Amino acid sequence: MPVAVRRGPEAVRGPVDGPGAAPTGRRFPNPRLTGLGGGLFCVAAMLLLGGLDALLFGSSLIAYGVLFVPVCVLTALWVRAGDVLTAPVALPIAFGAGLFPVADGSAGFLGSLMGVFTGLATQAGWLYGGTLVAGVIVLVRRVRWVRSRRRRP
Repeated sequence: MPVAVRRGPEAVRGPVDGPGAAPTGRRFPNPRLTGLGGGLFCVAAMLLLGGLDALLFGSSLIAYGVLFVPVCVLTALWVRAGDVLTAPVALPIAFGAGLFPVADGSAGFLGSLMGVFTGLATQAGWLYGGTLVAGVIVLVRRVRWVRSRRRRP
């Protein structure tokens, strides 16, 4: 299999079979969200996962907490390098917003709000753990970004 040598933006695509051929291998999505886009992504994802948790698992707070961690990782990885420090800020907001479908709201709005506060108190471990994982990813990405910018003349 011949390997075409490319320079510039196309160099990341790797080996190709010939001119005009598609790159080989599977590529994972690599979106780059702004700070606001990352916040909207994690809030929307947690609202969706909270609704699915309420439908499928009967409002299990443990399942909700487990589903929160991958959203934290994806948000920390998908926010663009310049806005990467905003990712851990939006995650607790998303956790609280996604608790509304999961919270026990048998007594109207105030009962639902009390269920959200109870969920925040009882599931703080998942909230802190997911935010910590995202914070570590963000710090590593930020250090790498700063070092790469310093190497450029």
